[in-house]
Amino acid sequence: MQAIATKNTIQMKKYFIIALLSTFTAVGANAQLLPTFQLGLKGALNFSTLRTDDGNWLDGSTRTGYQAGIWARIGGAGVHFQPELYFTGKSSKAEFDNPEGGNVTANVTFTSLDLPLLLGTRIGLGPLGVRVQAGPVVSFVVDEGIGQALQDVADFNSYKSQAWAVTGGIGVDISKFRADLRYEHGLSNLSENSNRSQKINLWSLGVGYRLF
Repeated sequence: MQAIATKNTIQMKKYFIIALLSTFTAVGANAQLLPTFQLGLKGALNFSTLRTDDGNWLDGSTRTGYQAGIWARIGGAGVHFQPELYFTGKSSKAEFDNPEGGNVTANVTFTSLDLPLLLGTRIGLGPLGVRVQAGPVVSFVVDEGIGQALQDVADFNSYKSQAWAVTGGIGVDISKFRADLRYEHGLSNLSENSNRSQKINLWSLGVGYRLF
């Protein structure tokens, strides 16, 4: 009788462990499927280049800028929508041939309010996950600057106040912290001069923190 009781006790323990693991698995799966909302802060460094379509008129070298703002994430069933809003400082060094002889070099800077609208998916469970995201970016230029020497010979001191780009990249979630690596490809001609198309491409490396 004691042997039978011991065998039954072992079987009950096995059933209990299986039931417990099944419960945790179901809870984890439901946590991925239920819609969630997050809000946080973000800061980043960007490395931008001003370019032209033909690549001959303007030679833009990479310069370092910044990003600072907020982000939100709304998602469920493994897919999420992440709008962001931040101020961005973009800078590039421009150099090209002066028609009167020699080269002209100057810094071109923009300060813009950027609104990325990202769709993505997250792979992971709980506080640890890896993300893939992509989407359009609309930028509203709030300040611009260009060297006077470049203005004098290039006649491209008038810039549009709005521009479009597409961005994509990967990210990591570790508890409340976020890290992202993205590439942004400019689609809009920034210059009012249609004969001299200028677009900005940039890489960004950012960190964020989830407030709730």
